[in-house]
Amino acid sequence: MAPQSDHNTQALWVTGDDSGLSIPATPEALLSDAPAFLTTAMHAQGTMDRDDAVLAVRESQVVAGGSTGKKLLLDLDYRYPHRHADSQLFVKFSRDYDDPIRDQAKGQLEAEVKLGLVSQQPGFPIAVPRCFFADYQHSSGTGLLITQCIPFGRDGVEPIHEKCLDYQLDGAVEHYRAILKNLGTLAGGLKVGAKRAGRIAAVSSYFPFDGDAQDKQLTVRYSTEQLQRRLDKLRAFIEDYPGLCPWSLAGVEEVEVLSASLPTVLTEQERLRDQLHNNDDYMALMHWNANIDNAWFWRDGDTLHCGLMDWGGVGQMNIGLALWGALSACEPEVWQQHLDDLLDGFVTAFVEAGGPGLSRDTLKQHMAIAATLLGLSWLMDAPAMIHRAVPVLPRDADRWYPAIVESETARSQWLMLSNCLYLWRTLIESPALRQL
Repeated sequence: MAPQSDHNTQALWVTGDDSGLSIPATPEALLSDAPAFLTTAMHAQGTMDRDDAVLAVRESQVVAGGSTGKKLLLDLDYRYPHRHADSQLFVKFSRDYDDPIRDQAKGQLEAEVKLGLVSQQPGFPIAVPRCFFADYQHSSGTGLLITQCIPFGRDGVEPIHEKCLDYQLDGAVEHYRAILKNLGTLAGGLKVGAKRAGRIAAVSSYFPFDGDAQDKQLTVRYSTEQLQRRLDKLRAFIEDYPGLCPWSLAGVEEVEVLSASLPTVLTEQERLRDQLHNNDDYMALMHWNANIDNAWFWRDGDTLHCGLMDWGGVGQMNIGLALWGALSACEPEVWQQHLDDLLDGFVTAFVEAGGPGLSRDTLKQHMAIAATLLGLSWLMDAPAMIHRAVPVLPRDADRWYPAIVESETARSQWLMLSNCLYLWRTLIESPALRQL
């Protein structure tokens, strides 16, 4: 079906690759015929009984936030409301025609749509938001994902936990233990050859490993000279704001240690990348960014459980790369005191779900490689980004300075850079770099 739209694209519809249905690309298009579309869509993917139907949209609300696409919260009337645990649905669109920059990221929803479709099948091993409909048109980058709305702060679910504010949370380590257990269960259970993977259709066809894409992601985008200038700015930032010196550095002298290793890291980055995908045991289907703000938590007695959401970037990848994504915003004491315990929990869940045995030391080495290569591309501008987010910054400011706490950009850049530099230092001292 060719795209149909009025002059301002507000009524755009395309044909979904999976269902063959005409699917809306914008909130306006969906709301123009919501009861009929939602009924047809959920019948098509078997997520609502055939004799049931959506009768009306009681309320709709545009949801701000995120880096891609528009989002919509719907409150529905069903023919048989007693069959539905909640009347609210969350709709995520790949497109944002009002913001060209956000619209450029339209491709990120494709993998999330595939995960939603896979999760509809019996035997999916972990909790994710229940997917009621998911489809995507690859040729145009247009799609949508319709899921349950997680009831944060009610019905036994904890309030949402914002990124890089773990020091405000009692039992943060327990929460990361639950996240890594889920990641291990997913990775081991859906690993090619695992018993459960044979029962979950389309895992390997939907999520083939793309080595070129992973290499591109891990290729440092700056030259040695450009990175040396950024390290000089980091050194000046530490001198100007000693209270904001990354926790992982003793001071400016340690920047010199990192700086001395930079030519080797850049020269040998291809061989470092090769270490991340030369052993199939350490490749699995993983959530790319399983930070604490991409999870929800509830208790069953004394046991903390979690589900994972926001699956953009999900795919077959190096496990250590994904674990860095999950732990990149942790507090310092997690890295210093609890990392071995957390990784042991991941490996136990991975093996119990059907995956092969893994070495904790190899996982740590892979995390260090991933954090260093990604950090050199994406975190070395942290001082400039902190200044941009907090233009007036007193010389005695520390990470608990109110303007930094209130800015997700400032606090996350500080903490993630600190953790990246910590792992860069461990890479310098590891066999992975010494043998090169």
